[in-house]
Amino acid sequence: MKTIKLILPCILCLLFFSCSQKEKQQAPAPPPQVTVVVTQTKDVPIYQEFVGQIYGFNDIAIRARVEGFLTGIHFEEGTRVKKGDLLYTLDSQPFEADVAEKMSRVAEANTMLAKAKSDLDRIEPLAKEKAVSQSDLDAAVAQYEASVESVKAAEAILRASNIQLGYTKIYSPITGIIGKTKAKVGDFVGRSPNPVILNTVSRIDTVLVEFFITERQYLQLARRFQSEIETADQKTRKEDLELILADGSVYGYKGEPEFIDRNVDPTTGAMLVQASFPNPRELLRPGQYAKVKALVTVVKDGILIPQRCVVELQGTYSVFVVGDSDKVQRRSIKVGPRIKQFWLITQGLKPGEHIVYEGLQRVKDGMLVKPTVKEIGSTDQKQESK
Repeated sequence: MKTIKLILPCILCLLFFSCSQKEKQQAPAPPPQVTVVVTQTKDVPIYQEFVGQIYGFNDIAIRARVEGFLTGIHFEEGTRVKKGDLLYTLDSQPFEADVAEKMSRVAEANTMLAKAKSDLDRIEPLAKEKAVSQSDLDAAVAQYEASVESVKAAEAILRASNIQLGYTKIYSPITGIIGKTKAKVGDFVGRSPNPVILNTVSRIDTVLVEFFITERQYLQLARRFQSEIETADQKTRKEDLELILADGSVYGYKGEPEFIDRNVDPTTGAMLVQASFPNPRELLRPGQYAKVKALVTVVKDGILIPQRCVVELQGTYSVFVVGDSDKVQRRSIKVGPRIKQFWLITQGLKPGEHIVYEGLQRVKDGMLVKPTVKEIGSTDQKQESK
């Protein structure tokens, strides 16, 4: 009996303790706090980077137009030369001898012309008096006219020889920077069919940059330019091109497109584009590689959200949307290009929605949360797409 009296209080205590623990377990936990961002629409410029190569505005190859031994180099390599400056001289003696020979032929033709003129002047009066036959007069006239043409032909041949002699001196065709000479004094140059390129002179106060775009990118650019023409809004076209140099710095001058090639290369599916950039300080040199940053298109009313809001699983993308009742809903989305730390959302979101920004690991579909709105700056949104 005493044992029952001792056990009964213990049982009552255990029952009371278990009920209190059950009540504590059944008490609902407070909703977790999460940080959300509010989606907004804005025009989103999409930039693309293309690897390009720099060329001079004019890159003129210097070749010898006649064969001969190089006898003189009259410039310093890597310096500026002016149009008309003497660059190279070739051995001129064979050409001078040829000119002398052609001059003797001109003198001979002039002598023959003088004789023919003298004969014609003597025969013409006699023909009027019928002292000589008409055939003698005709022969004298023909001989004179043939002598005139012989003189013209000899003079033309002499001019051609003088031109060949002039080719023994090679002058700069443009003002620009000259490079390293490919031939030295004593080299035989100008032999056909592959004459040696002696040097190259480049005009670099303006440079050209060539790069390639895909057919799809070409269509985007073409539609955009056509839209600008139709709306008469071409003021930003020159600002669309930036140059990123090899050290990652942005070149200080904007460029503009010069032309787009007439066709797409069927082997690569790419199209050549050429742009020009001012180079007043001559910082850029032919042969450099640089990236051209171009505005490909502008997405009207685009939605940008931070990349950390997006959950990626096996190629599918989703976000957690907080509704009006602070209830979380997992929603599938479609993304466009990445713009620095943002995703461009192409489908699945509307403006004004609250997207979980911080606390993704604490939320799941259907959960109640306590959201706090965070303002995300948009100053860095104008970046190139990846």
